[in-house]
Amino acid sequence: MNIFPVVLCGGSGTRLWPLSRGGYPKQYLKLAGEHTLVQQTVLRLQGVPGVEAPIMITNAEQRFIVADQLRSIDVTASAVVLEPVGRNTAPAVAAAALLAMEQSPDALLLVLPSDHVILSDAIFAKLADTARDIANDGHLVTFGIEPTKPHTGYGYIRSGNALASRDDAFRVDAFVEKPDAETAARFVSEGGYYWNSGMFMLKASVYLDELKRFEPAVLEQVALSVKQAKRDEDFVRLDADAFQECPNISIDYAVMEKTDHAVMVAAAGLNWSDIGSWAALADISDTDDTGNTLSGDVLTDDVSDSYIRADHRMVTAIGVKDLIIVETADAVLVTHRDQSERVKKIVERLSASGRHESVTHRKVIRPWGSYESIDQGERFQGAYPNVCV
Repeated sequence: MNIFPVVLCGGSGTRLWPLSRGGYPKQYLKLAGEHTLVQQTVLRLQGVPGVEAPIMITNAEQRFIVADQLRSIDVTASAVVLEPVGRNTAPAVAAAALLAMEQSPDALLLVLPSDHVILSDAIFAKLADTARDIANDGHLVTFGIEPTKPHTGYGYIRSGNALASRDDAFRVDAFVEKPDAETAARFVSEGGYYWNSGMFMLKASVYLDELKRFEPAVLEQVALSVKQAKRDEDFVRLDADAFQECPNISIDYAVMEKTDHAVMVAAAGLNWSDIGSWAALADISDTDDTGNTLSGDVLTDDVSDSYIRADHRMVTAIGVKDLIIVETADAVLVTHRDQSERVKKIVERLSASGRHESVTHRKVIRPWGSYESIDQGERFQGAYPNVCV
């Protein structure tokens, strides 16, 4: 039974502003290697036996970014599904399930966020193979990450009894919301709690049956949006009128927290991160002898344990530690490492004041190439075009 990967390319990525923005979020950036995060996600699938071409879930504005990044690594998607509006993960996975079942009634779905880092591809492949066997038995499998430290930025999964004849899969006792620091420390101390990775292995038919049972309105509207979708080569444009009526709900809330079929496979040594903050990115980045990660034209003196990235201009720093400094063409971020999760609040303030820097870069990617803004006002914009020929 073959696996249909479902790569979720939604999300605005504002926690890694100013590099990641709504118009070009972090999954399309090279943050941890020579490939972008979405490219890494797709390439990682090559180690999993029996995998079909991926189903990519994105929106109309980013469709050419997805297509271009797949083309760059010689991968053709089985479908690039375009959501007219964001409705969270439960509807997105439902659309993918319906499309996969058009090709195979027994399809398995491997649901993956596009913006996570996994440094141990071999362990991931082994974990996916384990999850395949369990999902074939009708279980809805979630991937739990063995915590390496207390973390308040992740939801947790509380594991229950092991499945019969298996020591690598457990019934799910509960899904736990992001805890405070004291509770997170207790989870790690007690054991039996795992980070919720947002990765799943599901038999498409079982997922749709459970969705119909618990959230029938979601399935009804998604099915209608797929039936009335406009298909243009690899692009599948979900019907806007139907999809807009779909409830906004995650797969956890819609199905996983309610079903009796939820099972967790435990992942140790995966070296996983959702890169949910600049500090998280710094944690997985290579450092020099003073604990610094330096990228671009950077000059330091007496600086330690800092992440400094310069994309356009020289950045210098003297006598500081534990800082995040990120320079782009039109914005510079300076924050203490421990406060980097507050970047999202800055983006909210920029958005509220109508600043375009909250959404777009000076360089904007288009199907015909790109353009770089040099000045703009309420009713004008000057730019340098770069046309691909």
